[in-house]
Amino acid sequence: MGESSEIIFDKLVYSCAFEKHRGDEEFIPEHFLGFQLSGETHAFYAGGNTIISENKIVLVRRNQLIRTVKYPGKSGKYQFLSISLDSETLRQYALEFKITVGSSNNKQKLFFEPDEFLNAYFLSLSPYINKTKEATPKLANLKIREAIELILQSNPDLKNILFDFSDPYKIDLEEFMSQNYMFNVSVEAFAKLTGRSISGFKRDFAKVFNTTPKQWLKEKRLDEAMYRIKQKREKPADFYLDLGFENLSHFYFTFKQKFGLTTTEV
Repeated sequence: MGESSEIIFDKLVYSCAFEKHRGDEEFIPEHFLGFQLSGETHAFYAGGNTIISENKIVLVRRNQLIRTVKYPGKSGKYQFLSISLDSETLRQYALEFKITVGSSNNKQKLFFEPDEFLNAYFLSLSPYINKTKEATPKLANLKIREAIELILQSNPDLKNILFDFSDPYKIDLEEFMSQNYMFNVSVEAFAKLTGRSISGFKRDFAKVFNTTPKQWLKEKRLDEAMYRIKQKREKPADFYLDLGFENLSHFYFTFKQKFGLTTTEV
């Protein structure tokens, strides 16, 4: 049985699995607060990797790429609950309480805030998961605002993350792509994350790499695959997904097309 995700109300998502499940690459457009009810989530991103263990709470900031592997716990079940802190609600909250922000650490990705109030907050959502109580739009909005209030109580400095509504600044394209080429996401996502329009991204990309994003990504991934096979003696089945290839047969085809050799002939 694979993973199932259920939208309890507009911004609340409950994920459940009974076996190891590898998630797709995800572009995170909004901040979200998550709670690991059971099992573990292994999260991989450009800055490294993190293990979200049982009963841990995580705040993930918007506009980044993440890949996950989900492991059931001792009970044989994986459960993760996440609530999206959308920009519209955050803007209204900041306006209502006249919140001003300072500079934030743009390189910091994941924040862990073990806190008895936040734990109690997520436990209070269980009736909605179990369908013993219906979440009306008004109540759903109150629960999101409650999450914001608890985050700020836990760490007031997180206001500089939550209420930073600026668009991603135009970052160094070569450095960013070298750190994120393995994520199998759209050109639109890469453009947004580097602070560019799609046309601007393609134009700047051609200046830096003298080729198209699609072609460069394929070549970069295949070169890394050759290194892993030849130098690290790894098997393609163990890494093709990590390099952004959708399936093994497509990987074998493109590898042979580029190098004129099969992986066993390297």
